[in-house]
Amino acid sequence: MKIGELSRATGTNIETIRYYERIGLLKAPARTSANYRAYDDLHRTRLAFVRHSRELGFSIEEVRSLLDLVDNPERECSQADQIATRHLAKVEKKIDQLITLRGELSQIIGRCRGGVAADCRVIESLADHTMCHRDHV
Repeated sequence: MKIGELSRATGTNIETIRYYERIGLLKAPARTSANYRAYDDLHRTRLAFVRHSRELGFSIEEVRSLLDLVDNPERECSQADQIATRHLAKVEKKIDQLITLRGELSQIIGRCRGGVAADCRVIESLADHTMCHRDHV
């Protein structure tokens, strides 16, 4: 299949496919006599894996490590578990940060009294970090 067909089959932008080839997440496909890229089902499957991993928030390096396991199926899967566990810890930390941010933004918005920008409590709160209840940096 051509790159456009692979793009449609996986819901992946053409430039993203080319990027994944450049950084080695996708193997370079064979070329047709007209020099078009010719992808096969293995490319589609691998790209779907990369895309799903990225949608779950795994970094490029984490995806690269997971693909190394895919390419070496005789290896122990404990590394995959470790990668996923570390990623989950990062996600949970980010959730905690977002909950804190939500609280702070709610507080800031709750101070709004309307009126003119010169008297705006939202702008005042953003300018003065000491008005925050928690450290959210």
